[in-house]
Amino acid sequence: MGAGGPDEEDNRWPPWLKPLLRESFFVQCKLHADSHKSECNMYCLDCMNGALCSLCLNHHKDHRAIQIRRSSYHDVIRVSEIQKVLDITGVQTYIINSARVVFLNERPQPRPGKGVTNTCEVCERSLLDSFRFCSLGCKIVGTSKNFQKKKKHSAAMASDSEDSYSSSSHGREKSMVRGFTPSTPPPTSANYRTAKRRKGIPHRAPMGGLIIEY
Repeated sequence: MGAGGPDEEDNRWPPWLKPLLRESFFVQCKLHADSHKSECNMYCLDCMNGALCSLCLNHHKDHRAIQIRRSSYHDVIRVSEIQKVLDITGVQTYIINSARVVFLNERPQPRPGKGVTNTCEVCERSLLDSFRFCSLGCKIVGTSKNFQKKKKHSAAMASDSEDSYSSSSHGREKSMVRGFTPSTPPPTSANYRTAKRRKGIPHRAPMGGLIIEY
């Protein structure tokens, strides 16, 4: 890998973004466990020192802090907050509680629904046609150079695998056909009965000997 390769990838994003996506929110603050406002749903973009509760923010008054919200047990952030500090182009937005939000990380989906024409380029979650990614995390992965190469390589591997399987399957089918195809036509019912009736019938030799057909 060339010099500066990994750094170039990291420099495409703010230094706080990847730590933010890895953080666990909505846990109890260890410093303010006795407070009823001890739920950690804030994050300081300047300090990047983990999830914070509202009381922790007293020490970050002049810093950039954003609030994380929940939707069906998944972390979201309001578009009005995140778009001030991050380019979210291509990430699908949702209206939740009258506010437009984006999801932080991908959400597993068994399979796209019927009639779906567009899916997330990373996790294949169903999307509206104008978007490429379902979350900020998927955008990071999907726009990296390594992902593009991996995607093409996987497609080539899948194609080769399908060709190999198709060829081997076709060969097995031909082999099976050859194995089950009789080399000579089967006897007709009339000939079969005649042959069966003749089988084992003794014939006398001209000199009185006995010849048995087996």
